Amino acid sequence: MQVDLKVLTAFGLGDGQLTRLESGLINASWRVDTPSGKSFVLQRVNPMFPATINSDIDAVTRHLRDKGMPTPLIVPTTEGAPALQAACEVWRVLTYLPGVSRDTLKNARQASEAGALLGRFHRAVSDLDHTFSNPRLGVHDTAAHLANLQSALNAHGDHPQFDMVEPIAERILEMARRLPELPLARERIVHGDPKISNFIFESDTDEAIGLVDLDTVASMPIVLELGDAFRSWCNPLGEDTTETTFSVPFFCAAIGGYARGAPDLLSADEWQALPDATLTIALELAARFAADALQESYFGWNKARFDNASRHNQIRAAGQLCLAEKIRVEWEVLQCAVSDTRDTRGEPR
Repeated sequence: MQVDLKVLTAFGLGDGQLTRLESGLINASWRVDTPSGKSFVLQRVNPMFPATINSDIDAVTRHLRDKGMPTPLIVPTTEGAPALQAACEVWRVLTYLPGVSRDTLKNARQASEAGALLGRFHRAVSDLDHTFSNPRLGVHDTAAHLANLQSALNAHGDHPQFDMVEPIAERILEMARRLPELPLARERIVHGDPKISNFIFESDTDEAIGLVDLDTVASMPIVLELGDAFRSWCNPLGEDTTETTFSVPFFCAAIGGYARGAPDLLSADEWQALPDATLTIALELAARFAADALQESYFGWNKARFDNASRHNQIRAAGQLCLAEKIRVEWEVLQCAVSDTRDTRGEPR
């Protein structure tokens, strides 16, 4: 995809050199290197987000900066707007946060660093007073995702892959009947998509520097954010395989890091619910992928590896179901790890 020079000029970057950034499924992104030696990130914002999302990001990142956290910052257009609207497209520029991103974790130190950074992020935004234009209501409504899976089974019996998807879906629905209840009464500002590829690390030391892709920042129960984080971080084989594993050492390191970064943020019931939340989000994601395998609505299937979206989502659904089953097997160990970390760090309030 070519970027119109007018877009760069609108941000005062007409002399910048573009390099396409391939990571990320939602926004098309380029690194912009300028003759002055400064670098930026140019993004064409996915139309799933309202244009006002850029004002939300501006408010969040300025707040993070004021708290002393490294963060990308919105670069306004030459006319002072947080984004450019041109030809039915929305473009934005962010300052470049140097470092590396990873699709999976390689060691427990990285898990600990990610946990500490997410904890610092949660603490930093805990006093942010902002009304978000994209509240993302229901993003982790597990019951709704399970109901959607049942509806997909009922409506798509003629799908050519139905006989492959149905056994996976039935196992998901059966396991979901035994899901524990989570403490969801209190909402806090969260990142909204804490997969490990949204964390920037220092390449030599594995120190976690900052978070990117802030379109999803909103308010929700914090245990859902943490469950989503841990199911991502503790699966070192990634999402595009049926043979997943759940790393207990990564989980222990991650919760230890989080306790270090936000030692007094979680209530006691939120802290103890972390294994349950991790299980819930893994199964929720399995349900989403299984439904997508029949509805074929998922936006990011890998055409180089899979013939169609349905097959890719079957693999993802089976992988997340396998992950949920591995979490269930390790549930008592994870509960003990959480209790031990709480005892070490002090009782959360």
